[in-house]
Amino acid sequence: MIARELLDTATIPGGDELRLFRRALKGADEYSIMLGRIELMNSRLSGSEEALATLTCERLAVKNPRILIGGYGMGFTLRAALSVLPPQANVEVAELIPAIVKWARDPMSSLSHNSLDDSRVTITIGDVSDIINKADRDYDAILLDVDNGPDGLTHEANDRLYSMAGLAAAKKALRSNGILAVWSSEGDSRFTARLHKASFAVDVKTVAARSNGKGAKHTIWLATKR
Repeated sequence: MIARELLDTATIPGGDELRLFRRALKGADEYSIMLGRIELMNSRLSGSEEALATLTCERLAVKNPRILIGGYGMGFTLRAALSVLPPQANVEVAELIPAIVKWARDPMSSLSHNSLDDSRVTITIGDVSDIINKADRDYDAILLDVDNGPDGLTHEANDRLYSMAGLAAAKKALRSNGILAVWSSEGDSRFTARLHKASFAVDVKTVAARSNGKGAKHTIWLATKR
């Protein structure tokens, strides 16, 4: 068993601590971000984060979309979006924890593929909920991967994104036929019901955690503004 190396720590809102680990493996280093004993992210599990972007972008019917991504994570959603979006698209990434962006530039720069420096990308350090609440038909898609799902784990304030008030704010922030896409480590029938109650057209997808289609299954909601 190859030991993990602790690279850095960061305090998140509420006082809990994130820890960044690296494991030296053949071919490519493995990175993981832990909250206590819970692994929030692992660089070998990129499939569902990539699907969050690709499933959303393939549904967009506008020429040069404007997209808001809530939560940078390890950058897999951003990278996947950039790989399919046109040159004139605009992608804003809101990340609450400054250390996540710092880690993305170094020591996890090998994962970003220079996506942070793409001319289509704007990085905002702040709460994506605040950005959504200020928006008025500004976005063609809002992609949320800010926690383990609609049941907030790392930050209780994330719950306001998934409440009825939060869904109403997201709907107001979206343009006609805009898409609210939400990643989760597991399904949640109550959240599906809230999306329907908020008058979204809802499509729930189950996707593999790994790019090769193996491993655990995660859930993505694709909710279209009617």
